[in-house]
Amino acid sequence: MAARRVRPARGRDGIPDEPGRVPRDLPGGVELYHLRPDGGILLADRDGSRELGPEREFLRFIDDGQFAHYLVGDAATSPERPSNATVKLGVVGPRSAFTPHAHGGEHFVLSLGHASCGLYDETRGRVADIPLTPGMLIRIPEMMPHSFANRGDSPLTILAANTGYGIDHEDYAITADEAERRAAAPGGSPSGGRTALAADLLTDYRALAAELRDIERAQRVHGIAATTVRERLAARLRRVAAALEADR
Repeated sequence: MAARRVRPARGRDGIPDEPGRVPRDLPGGVELYHLRPDGGILLADRDGSRELGPEREFLRFIDDGQFAHYLVGDAATSPERPSNATVKLGVVGPRSAFTPHAHGGEHFVLSLGHASCGLYDETRGRVADIPLTPGMLIRIPEMMPHSFANRGDSPLTILAANTGYGIDHEDYAITADEAERRAAAPGGSPSGGRTALAADLLTDYRALAAELRDIERAQRVHGIAATTVRERLAARLRRVAAALEADR
């Protein structure tokens, strides 16, 4: 069956919001994702195409207003129920950031827009803010406190891969509140060096909570960095290029 064509709509800047070229001859079982420069996601298969969004096929992603769509694994992935890793599309709201957290496994994030990643540098004892532009992928080691932010005014699409944990697992995203709760619980590790959460190693949750609070403080004081004039021009040109490449 030929794919259904999607009529282009006009964006707020007058550029057609054409979702992209949808091949007519996709084999059964093949899915094609178009991650648009405006943050939209089109999913096409042999039966047609549809827009992915919060109303359909998305899960809550750590915070209200942030969403995820799994490609590999699912929300229940864990060391006890492994798929080796989870890979998911995420949509980060305009000018917003995730609550600072740490993952039980290493984490890879590909940004398709203008983002930033606040990371706690344990060696230097301070928060580092790393700006990201479309096409940049960042690797974050397990249990490193961090927060990902969208610097732009449109939804930001990311591709996120985590080793071993889905978002339903208690160690997927450990916030400062959760780290403090664990530090106060029997068996918590309130002192000593913080080590990776794996193979029953102890984690210094009191130190982890303090580092996460430092990122929270940096977010309150500095806010989310804005895009530059050059970045906004590049985003505009990227939308023009996407419109030119779309099938007519």
